[in-house]
Amino acid sequence: MELLGLLKFLPVLIAALLVGNWFLAEVKKARRLRNPWYTPYLTVPGVLILAVLLFPIIYHFYKQ
Repeated sequence: MELLGLLKFLPVLIAALLVGNWFLAEVKKARRLRNPWYTPYLTVPGVLILAVLLFPIIYHFYKQ
């Protein structure tokens, strides 16, 4: 039963790893090009990360 539970987390962990590496590549590119600090957050992986972080907060206020 424990193995099945761990297998459920595997796709989520893989997706987080891929998006995280994609975001890190955008950060490195922005630094190399001397863009403003917020530039990586305006890319696709940055918006995905912000949406995932803000979802619980928005859900909490919507639920009340």
